[in-house]
Amino acid sequence: MSGHSKWHNIQGRKNAQDAKRGKIFQKISKELYVAAKAGGPDPSGNPNLRLVMEKAKQANMPKDNIKRAIDKASGVGGANYEEIVYEGYGPGGVAVLVYALTDNKNRTATEVRMAFNRNGGTMGETGSVSYMFSRKGEIIIPKEDQDLDEDQLTLDALDAGADDIVNEDDYYTIYTDPKSLNEVKESLEKSGYVLSSAEVSMIPNVTTKVPEDKEEKFEHMLDALDDSDDVSDVYTAAE
Repeated sequence: MSGHSKWHNIQGRKNAQDAKRGKIFQKISKELYVAAKAGGPDPSGNPNLRLVMEKAKQANMPKDNIKRAIDKASGVGGANYEEIVYEGYGPGGVAVLVYALTDNKNRTATEVRMAFNRNGGTMGETGSVSYMFSRKGEIIIPKEDQDLDEDQLTLDALDAGADDIVNEDDYYTIYTDPKSLNEVKESLEKSGYVLSSAEVSMIPNVTTKVPEDKEEKFEHMLDALDDSDDVSDVYTAAE
């Protein structure tokens, strides 16, 4: 499961360094809208909304922006977004899942198709690659500035209800059942651990190495997908 971390990190660094904060806020606003629409606008009874609100705070999104997005879900103006999943293969035959939140399916489909086609990828039918991924809660705990003991962290994570823990180069990745994510997250925070992220992700069951001569095209494809205002998440089976 740790094999996808290289490309996962490329996207993470890109997001963290992205100067276009307006675009980041726009994407998070859509996620807030969908979470509030599905589970209600009260975060105390909507764990998914709480997670997205935390993501918004980590991105330094103003409170007024957060409130506006949640208000829209309650019917106070705004567009009606729906989630669409696109499936396909990137350069080198690597499986790719693209999640989008859109109010214009034709526009989004065109942007996603162009990102694939212009970079040596191909779009697939529904179900063509989704079976290669498992939906899991994913918690990232950075090693920097924390005196972490792997054995103790493993015990604390498993006691909190986690399924697995993977020791990466610069961080630990903890996997949970999606329904247990918020509970495990809060337990670890109470134990004093500093988390960099906690979200539901699509984790590849098997990874595929991107051929060296395809790496540049693969990264360009990920960048093109990320540049779309409608694309919220991209998951790959890249090693």
